[in-house]
Amino acid sequence: MIKSVLVANRGEIACRVFRTCRDLGISTVAVYSDADADALHVREADAAVRLPGSAPSETYLRGDPVVEAALAAGADAVHPGYGFLSENAGFARAVIDAGLVWIGPPPEAIEAMASKTRAKELLGIAPLAEVTEADLPVLVKAAAGGGGRGMRIVRELAGLEEALRAAAAEAESAFGDGEVFVEPYVENGRHVEVQVLADAYGEVWALGTRDCSLQRRHQKVIEESPAPGLPAAFEASLLDAAVRAAKAVGYVGAGTVEFLVADGRAHFLEMNTRLQVEHPVTEEVYGVDLVALQIAVAEGRELPPGPPAGGGHAIEARLYAEDPAREWAPQTGVLHRFDVPREGGAGARGRVRVDTGYVSGDTIGVHYDPMLAKVVVHAPTRAEAARKLAHVLERAVIHGPVTNRDLLVTSLRHPEFLDADLLDTGFYGRNLDALTRPRDGEAHAAVAAALADAAGNTTGSTGRFGGGWRNLASQDQVKAYGEHEVRYRPTRGGGYEVTAPEGVRVVSAAPDRVRLEVGGVVRDFGVARYGDTVHAGPHRLTARPRFPDPTAPQEPGSLLAPMPGTVVRVADGLAVGDRVTAGQPLLWLEAMKMEHRVTAPASGTLTALHAAPGRQVEVGALLAVVQTDAQADVQTDVQTDVQPAVPTEAQEDTSA
Repeated sequence: MIKSVLVANRGEIACRVFRTCRDLGISTVAVYSDADADALHVREADAAVRLPGSAPSETYLRGDPVVEAALAAGADAVHPGYGFLSENAGFARAVIDAGLVWIGPPPEAIEAMASKTRAKELLGIAPLAEVTEADLPVLVKAAAGGGGRGMRIVRELAGLEEALRAAAAEAESAFGDGEVFVEPYVENGRHVEVQVLADAYGEVWALGTRDCSLQRRHQKVIEESPAPGLPAAFEASLLDAAVRAAKAVGYVGAGTVEFLVADGRAHFLEMNTRLQVEHPVTEEVYGVDLVALQIAVAEGRELPPGPPAGGGHAIEARLYAEDPAREWAPQTGVLHRFDVPREGGAGARGRVRVDTGYVSGDTIGVHYDPMLAKVVVHAPTRAEAARKLAHVLERAVIHGPVTNRDLLVTSLRHPEFLDADLLDTGFYGRNLDALTRPRDGEAHAAVAAALADAAGNTTGSTGRFGGGWRNLASQDQVKAYGEHEVRYRPTRGGGYEVTAPEGVRVVSAAPDRVRLEVGGVVRDFGVARYGDTVHAGPHRLTARPRFPDPTAPQEPGSLLAPMPGTVVRVADGLAVGDRVTAGQPLLWLEAMKMEHRVTAPASGTLTALHAAPGRQVEVGALLAVVQTDAQADVQTDVQTDVQPAVPTEAQEDTSA
């Protein structure tokens, strides 16, 4: 039997596997990069081995050091988690050749199915060898890995070459394999998948369906089980197809067969030869521990005949440190407080589960995926699960970088999501603007932030943000947070009167908690401040300085780094003085395993270029400057208007 498991991964999935190992009495070993030296998965493991470096290519994507770490720590088995080396047949063989137990499918099955090109060939599906106008739109897709990385939609032939290059570069960085292929792109279908589990004796389970249609950048955001609204016969055909695919390659272990459903037909996408990020929804519906079953199969045990019966409905939301309103830009920084309510035990109408790799005080870095947690609710019905999950997320305390929490809440309450017949992968394309509007109550949260600040600084005014009042009871004090301006004045007895916005009565105000009455309804705001960022209830606000920063603003046309990362490429031949057109790609940043393109904001001339491949940049760093044609015209006009001074009579005499 297995006594010690090394998890060749990090973050949430490493913590998830460790939890099952502890339940089974198995000791655990973590590996960690320099950037992860104090990560939660390292703190939770019984032992840990350093992988020198920080970038994935230096650490988690290198198989030999991971195998050496397992042997050095005395582990007798390796669990790959998901991503990184989880679908690398060479790594699986190296683990087995070292005399260790591989908790995953046979290398031959990985080779057959983990490469999407080979999997499609096995099933008689050929990728597009040549692309014509008639084939558009098409999808360029990484042959290895998953998670939306190495994928680009192409709608014009002129963009195909760049899409192939960008997808290959991103796939190489994320998975260590730059192979890509091209296939037809099906617009607005449903992403439906089947969880399979097989032992070495021919037993293959199909543990129902999952729907993962709510995606951004081809990466799943909200997943659920079972996939709602599928006709029974159609669902049965998907389960049967998944079992046949697993048996065709002699599959052993946990895997997922993915389909794109459109117009009543199922199009095979791929088979993931690993545990999926969204596996908890299947566990909740079927009452199983897939990691424990993976370990049992790896130990050579047989599965019982036939899968268990499922019950109820489970929905999972991926909580990311990212800003959906800014093209899903990943965020970094300290997670000051992180608390997701987990109420809902036996007999409750909604059981809550949180799988995470972070706790309060941890730092979200630039090298890895920005997912903070997976929050899962299981309930008797889909409607109850959606309602409960939205409520739990809304009440979560998340102090730190911007997250997608508000987007998740509004998505779960959106009519298109609640009506299963309207589910498809185009959900965010249609609804993102509406979903990312400021939440109701933000103006009142700004009032709470201002009063909490005033209550904490009643001894006098301090700081750029105007911390206190100046004993002028008749004069309004002003504070601004984002777009909201708050005006208030202290009253006799130590209270406050709010003069803007109107209709707000202060019930009580303390540095960490403010109660306001609006329209006869009293609302309570917990308030915390970290620098110029204020969290008031579920709202995250940025304080505007009372006295603007005197440093000079950036030159017009400046392109600033939207996130911390590494410059991986500058457009071929790009140099200062070049003409550029609006939307032209100028350079590419890699951050959190994704490649981000920086484009010219308008047509004009490149007057400065500070980016070079390999350069590490912080958010806000100046990358380049594009002087637009309009700016150039203004400068020309100014220069034309400046005439030589007419010499005075005295000057004329002197010059003579």
